[in-house]
Amino acid sequence: MATSHPVCSFIFLTSLLLLLPSSHSTPFGGRIAPATVPQSDVDLLEFPLNLEYLEAEFFLFGALGHGLDVYAPNLTAGGPPPIGGRKANLDVITRDIIEQFAWQEVGHVKAIKTSVKGFPRPQLDLSAATFAKVINDAFGRPLSPPFDPYANGINYLIACYLIPYVGLTGYVGANPKLQGPGSRQLLAGLLAVESGQDAVIRGLLYERAMVTVRPYGITVAEFTNRISVLRNKLGSAGIKDEGLVVPRVLGAEGRVRGNVLAGDELSLGYGRTPEEILRIVYGGGNESSPGGFYPKGARGRIAEYHLAHV
Repeated sequence: MATSHPVCSFIFLTSLLLLLPSSHSTPFGGRIAPATVPQSDVDLLEFPLNLEYLEAEFFLFGALGHGLDVYAPNLTAGGPPPIGGRKANLDVITRDIIEQFAWQEVGHVKAIKTSVKGFPRPQLDLSAATFAKVINDAFGRPLSPPFDPYANGINYLIACYLIPYVGLTGYVGANPKLQGPGSRQLLAGLLAVESGQDAVIRGLLYERAMVTVRPYGITVAEFTNRISVLRNKLGSAGIKDEGLVVPRVLGAEGRVRGNVLAGDELSLGYGRTPEEILRIVYGGGNESSPGGFYPKGARGRIAEYHLAHV
């Protein structure tokens, strides 16, 4: 009986591997499996799930009128439905972009929960009143009528300015603390898309920077500047947030006032700790006092530690 040629055997085995069911491959394009994540990395990878849930729900509701309970109920793990989310009054292009973001965020939730155990969706408050409070705090006075993120495209984009950027600064801050190469690969992939979303949002707003937001008589640029000042104040860690038009000293290389992308003195992304992020998304500047978008607090060991040490 003839002995099979080594090259033929290799081709045969390779073909068999290619024909194996997808369940034999690593889920989600080679993402890391839970067993490969160092324990020291787990908390840092789980914490951003709070922000990814928030983004997924806000974008899904804004574009499609429903959230994860309709489009990906398996990802909620029984967490309570969001409060106050609804479909926004968007033009065709903006709605298309936001729907793309929505499905990207569904993927992000999947990616994290495939790599670490994760937790059920936290209670989220996406009501117009919650966004209005943030805007009122940013201006130091109540706007009349109250700001409604779902009323029109400009308002919705301003509301979007509130969300992805905070998450991406968290990824920048977590990166040097991660030990596992797979953990860093996951974070880099998440950061790449979150940064892209923020760039698109800022680009759309920058194009309208001098447009007056009705009926307030306030420009889009002023809204972004005020929001950034507020987030710097709540974060209590110096300047890590910049609006669309800045003093020249804060512009790239000190040469421009336009600021379509935010960055430090070397135009590198700012990083935030989980504590800084909690102070911002809770809306009160205290990582141990829930509120804002998380009326019952965020989840995961990092957030729950602070809730338990009031």
